[in-house]
Amino acid sequence: MLKGKKIVLGITGSIAAYKACLIIRGLIKRGAEVQVVITPAGKEFITPITLSALTHKPVVSEFFSQRDGTWNSHVDLGLWADAMLIAPCTASTMGKMANGIADNMLITTYLSMKAPVFIAPAMDLDMYKHPSTQANMAKLKEYGNLIVEPATGFLASGLEGKGRMEEPEVIVDYLDKYFEVKDLTGKKILVTAGPTYEKIDPVRFIGNYSSGKMGFALAEECYRRGAEVTLIAGPVSLTCSNGIHRIDVESCEEMYQAAVQAFTGKGVNESEVNGESEVNGESEVNGESDTNSESQTSSQKMDAAILCAAVADFRPASVTDKKIKREKDDLELRLVPTHDIAAALGKAKMEDQRIVAFALETNDEEMNAEKKRKKKNANFIVLNSTRNPGTTFGTDENKITIISENGKKEYEKKPKTEVARDIIDELARLW
Repeated sequence: MLKGKKIVLGITGSIAAYKACLIIRGLIKRGAEVQVVITPAGKEFITPITLSALTHKPVVSEFFSQRDGTWNSHVDLGLWADAMLIAPCTASTMGKMANGIADNMLITTYLSMKAPVFIAPAMDLDMYKHPSTQANMAKLKEYGNLIVEPATGFLASGLEGKGRMEEPEVIVDYLDKYFEVKDLTGKKILVTAGPTYEKIDPVRFIGNYSSGKMGFALAEECYRRGAEVTLIAGPVSLTCSNGIHRIDVESCEEMYQAAVQAFTGKGVNESEVNGESEVNGESEVNGESDTNSESQTSSQKMDAAILCAAVADFRPASVTDKKIKREKDDLELRLVPTHDIAAALGKAKMEDQRIVAFALETNDEEMNAEKKRKKKNANFIVLNSTRNPGTTFGTDENKITIISENGKKEYEKKPKTEVARDIIDELARLW
């Protein structure tokens, strides 16, 4: 999908700059046109002559290439490009990009860019983990930039960890996939993400270990592929693209209300949505209700719901308005079930709607996942297991199995952004 695309490749002062040659070759091989913009520090690692020979274009580095009044227009580059890729991108350059410090040709080109911007960080592991670097990355994501996460491996410092720039072929594939056909254009998709907090008192709660990373990755993938996305997020510190309609909630009750309203295109009416009490399979949605009536038009309801949130299954029967003091050696809490959001939406689901549910299991994984699929009326279940280290709470990777009525598909451990692509590929096949 890169054929005919115009790519501005920004190169900064990193030892990984040598990989830029392979990126250029990969882009051109797939039919792209490449214009290199390099920082002064970048030229210390790779020469413009080499880059120009590969791109068949003069390399842009300075504002003024000669002393005759001619200059390189960063504005024209911003209008010319279909995408900008900065690879490698140092911590210094990310800091300048995040804060608008336009002191070189690359940064001014970035600030003038009308097209999507992809950033491939490259630095030592401690620099990458530093709070200032992470804050700058978060800000760049909030601006709508797309981060090609660095890999874990051997670094130039002699240390080993996360920080090395992703391999050129992976970066080129990332751009290639971005320009794929927008197969979800016109679809309205609901995504739930993160935990819920069920209050015990003003300072304590019951919740789950969820960072929301998987749900946010799914929302971004749907958005990238053209869908109109509503993201209902529990308490998390993540940001999402500005084009995603985000609803922040805290409790299961709040998530339930927002999810039912979004999925059905109607408000939550207890006489319509609930038979008696919609909790964990106890007559979640009355099958005879007009939730399934013709008044639920295609313009109002969602086409699909992806239920990735780690919703607390129980809440305290009562919540005190004052902090509970430690006056005795033990404390007894009476817990009651929360709303079963997946089952509620499964009951409300119409023939043209799709539901993707998640199952995190600790034992008998596939059996429990299949039971959940049937109970929730889901089109398929995304199963992951606590027995796969580094793939669940708070991690950047996941290892999933998709279970549907047609059987199961197992996937390798990979970054959650790529897992999201696999899941949405499977969802797109259902239409």
